[in-house]
Amino acid sequence: MAKKVTPKKATNPKPAKAKTTPTQTKSTTMTLKEALRELESRGNAGVRAQNAKSGAWGPGAGDNQFGVKHGDIRVLAKKIKADHKLAMSLWETGNIDAQYLAILLIKPKDLSAKEVDRLVRSVTFGWVADWLTNYVVKQHPDKETLRQEWMAADDRWAGRAGWGLTAERVAKSPEGLDLPALLDRIESEMGSADPVVQWTMNSALAEIGIHFPKLRKRAVAIGEKLGIYRDYPVSKGCTSPFAPIWINFMVSRQG
Repeated sequence: MAKKVTPKKATNPKPAKAKTTPTQTKSTTMTLKEALRELESRGNAGVRAQNAKSGAWGPGAGDNQFGVKHGDIRVLAKKIKADHKLAMSLWETGNIDAQYLAILLIKPKDLSAKEVDRLVRSVTFGWVADWLTNYVVKQHPDKETLRQEWMAADDRWAGRAGWGLTAERVAKSPEGLDLPALLDRIESEMGSADPVVQWTMNSALAEIGIHFPKLRKRAVAIGEKLGIYRDYPVSKGCTSPFAPIWINFMVSRQG
């Protein structure tokens, strides 16, 4: 007897899933006026007071500031994204919060070495100088040429940047540096140097002592002799910038 054939039920094909495009954060275009308004709205009296104080790192910020917390500036920069034209306009205001924001909006490779030099020499506040060095200068292809020029410069902000770059080279790529000659120079010049320059000269001294055991004893001796930052107030959990303490602490962590 022939088998009864049962027809198969037709199945509806499942609709193909639509491909999703990763969500991208769009940049926000701002005018100079709008950016300054955004910064001013985030101003904090306590931060303004702190910025206004002079210290071992150099002069205070003065009145041309809003007193914006660094974290808030970073959030705003992330919202705007890179904007070279706006960054340059912000920098020219001389307002330190505007300059912090400008630093985060700059594309270092879009700047000529001459423009970087101009920015460095136009700084008026130590922490702005260090942000500029860390986020712009250290990322620039001509930083070694600039370092050499700044190490011989009379301008204090150029000198600060030069010694800051030298400290980085001591720690990361010391090949070609005459370390004993750097120690000679630090020993003879740091005691009478402008406080703006002393800050990064001291960093170079500490980095030599930390990374070069044969020169460590001399680096510590120079720090003790000069006594710079010996009485620097240090918050709990932080390390003193006094070179002998700084060197010995970092060496102890090397194991």
